[in-house]
Amino acid sequence: MKRPLLIVLLMILGTTTEIQAQDWPNLEQFKDANTKVAIASDHENRVVFMGNSITIGWLNKRPEFFKGKPYINRGISGQTTPQMLLRFRQDVIALQPKVVVILAGTNDIAGNTGPSTLPMILDNIKSMAELAEANDIKVVLSSVLPAFDYPWRPGLKPNEKIPALNKLIKDYAAEKGFIYLDYFSAMADKRNGLPKEYASDEVHPTVAGYKVMEPMVEAAIAEALKKE
Repeated sequence: MKRPLLIVLLMILGTTTEIQAQDWPNLEQFKDANTKVAIASDHENRVVFMGNSITIGWLNKRPEFFKGKPYINRGISGQTTPQMLLRFRQDVIALQPKVVVILAGTNDIAGNTGPSTLPMILDNIKSMAELAEANDIKVVLSSVLPAFDYPWRPGLKPNEKIPALNKLIKDYAAEKGFIYLDYFSAMADKRNGLPKEYASDEVHPTVAGYKVMEPMVEAAIAEALKKE
């Protein structure tokens, strides 16, 4: 007696494949590191940097900027805002910072985890900011850095979409009383791109690019800490 084709296929699949859980937001990346972070003292102005490759690249290329400061870097390369939102409690709130610096959105425009509209990206940034605010964490919302095009996915016109997203972020920050950190205006060239001086691939900052960003973020953190 012949067995139905579906049953045969299921038997084959059952013996040759394994079902694996997918850590889509990459909660494992900083899970162990987070357990080693000491409880914040009252006088410590702890800051968490939440972001993607631009944020973690900052630590890799300019470790001296973070050394000796109460700064915790929680950037993960390639991530989009929905991924960051899912790990926000673990990688930000649980660390008890006084300030969070959020730099996010360019990978959403690039479509790293699927298509995203600008309002969708803003909604995820809003959710992170509101979670922070609800937990007495001051919020710094960074503009998305300029990008004329994405080398890994050309033709998406980030030079047009990024300024539009930044306006939404800026307006939201003004509405809520959050600090808006405008890297874009300080770094963009005439194409609304990132010049090679600041990013050899025109997306990820060089040391020179990070040196432009550093005094700006420190000023934004200081301003946030002054807020009641």
